[in-house]
Amino acid sequence: MWTLIFQTLEFTVLIPGMLLAYLPVRSSLKQTPKKLAVWILPLLIICSCFCGFACHRFHLSTRSVLLPLLFVLFILYHSTLLISLWKSVSIYLAVCAVFSCFNSLSRAASAMLNFGSEHLAFSDFSTFGILYNLFCILFVLLIWYPASHSVKEMVEDENLAQTWYVFWILPVLVITQRFLRGYIVIVYALLLILALFYSMFLMMANILNKNKKLQQENLFLSVQQERYENLRSAIEDARQARHDIRHHFLQLSAMAKDGDLEKIKEYLQNAMDKIP
Repeated sequence: MWTLIFQTLEFTVLIPGMLLAYLPVRSSLKQTPKKLAVWILPLLIICSCFCGFACHRFHLSTRSVLLPLLFVLFILYHSTLLISLWKSVSIYLAVCAVFSCFNSLSRAASAMLNFGSEHLAFSDFSTFGILYNLFCILFVLLIWYPASHSVKEMVEDENLAQTWYVFWILPVLVITQRFLRGYIVIVYALLLILALFYSMFLMMANILNKNKKLQQENLFLSVQQERYENLRSAIEDARQARHDIRHHFLQLSAMAKDGDLEKIKEYLQNAMDKIP
């Protein structure tokens, strides 16, 4: 019975994982967050319990069940969003990469805590499940604000469209260490690399946003300058036209006083020929 519970605990990290994946894309949901939570939370709980039972009943490793389950959940995740495939893949893989590192850290921490225990196998496995969930939940709480604000702005920014095509590469490399059973030092190094990578990505996004805004402001100023020049030219043309009309009226008035109709006709014809 306890083995079933602790095997199920390894799958319950899907709940904080999916929550973290949805934080940056709240504005891109096809339905409201409340409606989404009503059906997806029970679904994740049922999946966790069912997968834990299947592993216990048929003596399967959690790893063999987790891979196809993650693929199915990604299809479900992407189907609930309005963003591009590359963005959803990158976000999903980033969460998987971080949680993969926490998996290895939890195993290492569990082994150290239960070193020398008489019931090492059982204690190590039970402690691992608790630590794994604890690490993941604490991480989600820690990253909640950056994910729902800074990363959200980055996801909504269309200026970074090309960058998402390569964003998935490092998370995939980090996930592979989960199946290679790397040493604890490697896991720490990978977590550090991930943190630096995501920080650099956010910094690059902010720089690109600032540059884009400056370009838009410069374009706006150039358009305003062009409109100002056109307006000034139009005002000058209107002023010159008023001056010419006043001059024509004065000339015609003088000719009218003399009663020279032929001269008036000739003057009007010359004036009309000069009008473009």
